[in-house]
This record gives sequence, structure tokens and C-alpha cells, in this order.
Amino acid sequence: MAANNEQASTPCSSQPHCLVIPFPAQGHINPMLQFSKRLIPRGVRVTLVNTRFISKTVANSSSAAASCSTTIHLATISDGFDEGGRAAAESSDAYLSSFQRAGSQTLTQLITDLSKTECPATCIIYDSFIPWCLDVAKRFGLTAAAFFTQSCAVGSIYYHCYKGWLKPPILEAQTMIPGLPPLAPKDMPSFIYEYGSYPAAFDMLLAQFDNIDKADWVLCNTIYELEQEAADWLSKLWSMKTIGPTIPSMYLDQQLPEDKDYGFSIFKPDSKQCMDWLENKPTGSVIYVSFGSMASLGLKQMEELFNALKNNNHYFLWVVRASEESKLPVNFDPSEKGLVVSWCPQLEVLDHDAVGCFVTHCGWNSTLEALSLGVPMVAMPQWTDQGTNAKCIEDVWKMGLRAEADKDGIVKREVLEKCLKEVMEGKKGEEMKRNAGQWKRVMKEAASEGGSSDRNINEFVDSLIHKKM
Repeated sequence: MAANNEQASTPCSSQPHCLVIPFPAQGHINPMLQFSKRLIPRGVRVTLVNTRFISKTVANSSSAAASCSTTIHLATISDGFDEGGRAAAESSDAYLSSFQRAGSQTLTQLITDLSKTECPATCIIYDSFIPWCLDVAKRFGLTAAAFFTQSCAVGSIYYHCYKGWLKPPILEAQTMIPGLPPLAPKDMPSFIYEYGSYPAAFDMLLAQFDNIDKADWVLCNTIYELEQEAADWLSKLWSMKTIGPTIPSMYLDQQLPEDKDYGFSIFKPDSKQCMDWLENKPTGSVIYVSFGSMASLGLKQMEELFNALKNNNHYFLWVVRASEESKLPVNFDPSEKGLVVSWCPQLEVLDHDAVGCFVTHCGWNSTLEALSLGVPMVAMPQWTDQGTNAKCIEDVWKMGLRAEADKDGIVKREVLEKCLKEVMEGKKGEEMKRNAGQWKRVMKEAASEGGSSDRNINEFVDSLIHKKM
């Protein structure tokens, strides 16, 4: 990254020093890591603080990019499960309680140790899922910034639940929330739509707001132009700034010429195989299918998805994680039409001219990537915030279709085939492609010098530098 020389020439004691603390999951680490890369060229020292278990996992992964470790300092705290992480906890409740207890203790120790060096911490940027970091920051008199890895729309919905203005279960045909389109129950996050499905996770999401009024900043991984009304509404509550999209600079504004990938990956991508396969495919001829790092499809859904891909007239590149491979149909044979891999370099794939459509679970990171690279989507949301993201993809940004599930929660092959045909070949698909191109331009402009997100990051950094002085 371009920050090396500048960081080396700036005395550590005169720099703001941010501890950046993500929730220990790939989809949370990536955006906070990318935001960190934006701070360094502006004269901020950054230490990325992962759990000990995550740190070991990434260190053992050959896909951890050396370019990050030379510019972003690394430290660890404990979640109480240093050897097994979340999988070692008996329940989500047990894990979250342990993380708060052990994390608070070890973060306190880290800040104390740094205070004895030439590089004391001056700011904590914490994932909003772990609000106890704010309490620790304030005990030391540090600036504290909550970082929302989900959209403004989703943050607003959860805040309405927290305040009691929205009370699940939601039975109304449409619910009105300021700054958002009318929402049907299926457009809500799954913890609300399927109330009681994951009580520990729902409690954690509401707990984001327990102490947020004490935060000096609230940073949201989105762009203002994408969610203007929702962003304006949240900005009336807190000092909220949109700072996204947090994807590598080379796919956006190119202000950081060495920033070509996220740098941290728990999974090893089949990069050469994917890119070699795409190289000889015609422009817009490939359907890319991926459900992210956590979503798990049932056997029936895997079968329906396979048949839909097999029956259409286009090539497909399908990411099936190793843990999901056993669910593929017994008669599975991608033949000459398809390629199935356990993981892939998603940004490179979406940026390839051969890709004409993205079948996605609508995780927020994947959604931002598709928006930034101008790829129309077929939405198959699975849980958490994905239903709300799918609503926006189809009805607000108009760059995709939602493949509707039946009463059993299965998207049937006929439904998916129809969506794929429309996006790849239909009149609506042409409109979606035009809209996707427009959003690609808007996302790039927001991240570029003088754009809305660029200005907001500068304002945040200026406040840190002013306080340091």
C-alpha cells in the first residue's frame, strides 16, 4: 500500500492511533480492514485487533496478503475460546458472554500496554456488534467510533425495534419506517420476520444501541447516495457518516494502487482455475453463484438450484464451500456448462466481462461489491439482513430480481429459471444492466477524491488529528 513511506516518516507519538476491532467473522473483518487502509495515507496509525483464534486461522492461511501486515499493525484480544473460537462455545449466548468478559479484560490490558509505549491508542473503532468496546474506550478517555457493517436501512429497522416502535412478530402487510420503502414481513431481517428463530443474535443486534449515544462517531459501510433518506434520518440521532463502499481501491477510485484484495481470508480461493475458466467465455454469458462464507442451503434447495442452472442456456460458476459439497445431488455433473469451486476471488470474478449475473444471498458485502462493479443480481436471501437488502436490490436500486421462495422456504427451479432468463436475456434485464452501470459510476464517485465518502473520512480523520494536537 502507498501508506508505507508516509507512515514511516511520521513520528508515532504525533499520530492518532486507532485500534480497529471487528466482530470475529469474515464478513465483518473485511470491511473494517478496508476502512483501515483508507486511514493510513491520511496519517493515522492503525492496529487491527482480532481474536486470538481468528488471528491464528488467518496466519495459517496462505491467502493472508503480506501487503497488509506491513502497513497495518496487528494485535489480539481473547474471546475466551482461543483454541476453537465460536465453534467451541456451547451456545451463542455462552460465546457472546465470554467474548464480552474476556474481551473487555484483554482489551483493557492492550490499551494499558500501549500507553507505556511511544504509540498509545487514541481512538477505538469498534464493530457495533460488540458495544462493550465503547465502555472500555471511555474508561481510558479515548475517542470511540461505532462501525456498522450493515446498511443504514437495516440499522434503522433494528433501532426501531430497540426503541419499541416496531414490535415483532410483524403481521401487517406493509410496515412504514422513515426513509425506507413500505416493507412486507419478508422484507424485514429474518430475526424479525421469523421472530424467535435466533434469540441470542437478535438480542445482540438490539444491544448495539445500548450505549451508542456515548459514541463520538457512528460510521456506516454504505454511500450516502445509495440510502440518502435513511442516512439523513440516522444522522439526526448521532454523528453518523457514510464511509463506504469498503472494497479494495483498485476496483473503485484507485487512490491506493496496491490495494487489490482484502488481504485476509479464512478460505483459500481457487483463483487460477476460476479466472482461466472465465477467460474464454463470451461477454455477459456466465451466471456467477455464491452464498457467502456462512449461508448453508438445504439438500432440496441445492437440488433445485442445480437443476435451474443445468436447464438454462448460459454458463455458470458456482461456489460450493467444502462443508457444503456433500449436499450436491448424486447425479451432479456440471459438464461443459459449469465450473464448481470451493471458494473464489469474488471481486475478480464480478469484475470480469464474462459475468452477466450474480445469484447471491444478498449479504451486505456481496451486495456492495455487485453495486460497485455493476453486476445485476438474482436475490436469494437466506437470513439476517439479507431480505431487506433483496428488497432494495429489486425495488429501490432496480438492479435485480428476487427469486421468491415457496411456503416451505424453497426457491423452486422454475422460479429461478424465470429470474435468470429475465436478467440475462429479458427487457427488464436490459434496464437492470443500465441501472447497474449507473450505480457503478455513483459508487466510484463516492469513494473518489471529493466524493461523499471521501469527504466523510477526511472529516473523521481531521477530528482525530485535531484532538491529538
